[in-house]
Amino acid sequence: MKRFLLMLTLWAGLSGPAVAQSSEIQSVIDNQMDAFLSDDFARAFTFASPNIRNLFRTPENFGSMVRNGYPMVWRPAEVRYLELREIAGDLWQMVQVTDAEGNVHLLDYQMIAGRDGWKINAVQLLQAPGVSA
Repeated sequence: MKRFLLMLTLWAGLSGPAVAQSSEIQSVIDNQMDAFLSDDFARAFTFASPNIRNLFRTPENFGSMVRNGYPMVWRPAEVRYLELREIAGDLWQMVQVTDAEGNVHLLDYQMIAGRDGWKINAVQLLQAPGVSA
């Protein structure tokens, strides 16, 4: 039992920064989705990276893209966080989103660290498991 507790303590100590990083990233995504739920596109826009803000220029343009291209993110019924991965030096948070109709969507959020915390730099819609083209 003592050995198990020691191993658990060592593992927790080593994973602490990763868990904190994951928690901060999830919080950013949650906050953006909360802003979408209240149609506060100006607030949602603040969680986007400078590249995304430059691409869409205004919160209204950004909001239009989300409503039309990512309706499951604009009005999620349920959100589950899956793994946080490093791919080619970038952090990607996989998120399972269930929309209002009960459809399940897998999304990958590319996250970048900025002066004022984590920002969303890209979102990719992935093919859900068990779905074929």
